[in-house]
Amino acid sequence: MDNLTPEQRRKNMIAIKGTATKAEILLAKQLFSKGYRYRKNNKSVFGKPDLTFKKIKLAIFVDGEFWHGKDWETRKENIKSNREYWIPKIEKNISRDQIVNAELKKEGWTVLRFWAKDIEKNTELYSVQIEQKIKKLQIIKI
Repeated sequence: MDNLTPEQRRKNMIAIKGTATKAEILLAKQLFSKGYRYRKNNKSVFGKPDLTFKKIKLAIFVDGEFWHGKDWETRKENIKSNREYWIPKIEKNISRDQIVNAELKKEGWTVLRFWAKDIEKNTELYSVQIEQKIKKLQIIKI
């Protein structure tokens, strides 16, 4: 049972961002400051990655822990309300992420996925990892 009225729940759900989250912005700014140029939420790339480097076929996703099921087998036990909705919803998201990864890899893309909270805690570490991957892919593409 939901503790909120339908109108309160509606307002909460509307406020949840799908793009331009704090972690995405932190990572994008960090990469931009290092001179890297990318596309955000490029609709022409399957799965609409958060950041894409099309020339070297690098797709980056910044996944929210709840929505994409971090530590899912443990965390799904913590869902107390509306389990019949949330568990299938998140499992469908996990499945979709796997399909997106497989399709992009089939098309020759390199896919990187990071958890949002990890990026928020240490943006520099993840931007360095991406930078190393970019340099490696640029050498391969030459």
